[in-house]
Amino acid sequence: MLFINQDEVSALLSMKSCMKVMEGTLIDLAQGEATQVLRSVVAVDDENVLGQMPGYLKKNGVLGTKVITVFPNNHKHGLPSHQGVVLLFAAKNGALMAVVDGSEITAIRTAAVSALATDKLSRVNSKILCLLGTGTQAKAHLEAMLTVRPIELVKIWSRNFQNANQFKEEMQQKFKVSINLCDTAEEAALDADIICTVTSSKDPILKDAWVKEGVHVNAVGACRPDERELDSELVRKSKFYVDSIESAQNESGDYLIPLKEGMITPNHIIGEIGEILMNKSTGRASETDITIFKSLGLAIEDIAAANFIYEEIVGRFND
Repeated sequence: MLFINQDEVSALLSMKSCMKVMEGTLIDLAQGEATQVLRSVVAVDDENVLGQMPGYLKKNGVLGTKVITVFPNNHKHGLPSHQGVVLLFAAKNGALMAVVDGSEITAIRTAAVSALATDKLSRVNSKILCLLGTGTQAKAHLEAMLTVRPIELVKIWSRNFQNANQFKEEMQQKFKVSINLCDTAEEAALDADIICTVTSSKDPILKDAWVKEGVHVNAVGACRPDERELDSELVRKSKFYVDSIESAQNESGDYLIPLKEGMITPNHIIGEIGEILMNKSTGRASETDITIFKSLGLAIEDIAAANFIYEEIVGRFND
């Protein structure tokens, strides 16, 4: 059994390699070759949760679960909001193969899936990126968006000015891209071609009035039925895609709240990203479509990423 730490995950799981792994995994899900159940969640003092996410990858011969805590206010204490591990087992005999740091996997695989959705759904000439939120996911999403689109300007907003300013300085040095720090979410969103919402907000931070025609949105932050980052009118006007329909119907406030309000119907979800990757679901039809990819994060994504890292390490041992 291997113990694989955060530094090893970061070194072995590049954004491009993770995108390739996620593409295969999401297609497997669409084809019934990967299975999972909805995450189970234990509430901890109202705002915080302990979650467990199990799944099985038939083609890879592995199964596993991610055990993770989500403490949204951890950034105030210099800690990540998501902390945990992925337990990787062999399907043939149930043996524990590896315990893998889950924080870095969560950051990379989430952004990699957003990159796949952006590559399929955003306009190919998208040049202005808006990031609402400047935490770990914002950093990963910046790299992911730069991987798939010719981004020339990044507009950022955060409720914490100090965090936003630090993000700007670090990311400009790392990626050599122009970054503008905005005073409001509205200012950041105006004129953007791609918008990534990566916050811990419980209430909408992105409104329809701020979004121009043709925008693609990756909504990543809210993952409970009573929380959302997008207002109902924006969801209503959009072509709406998800990583898992089952997950969205049970866990996504960005879908469930507009549904409860009567703003959308149950068939508002056009399809899963795996179906888009297989060209079995319709994508962007025009330059004016507003597309939204609602990401909740899937157990099979974590297990596939952990298995890729495990195989990379074992392969090096055998060379």
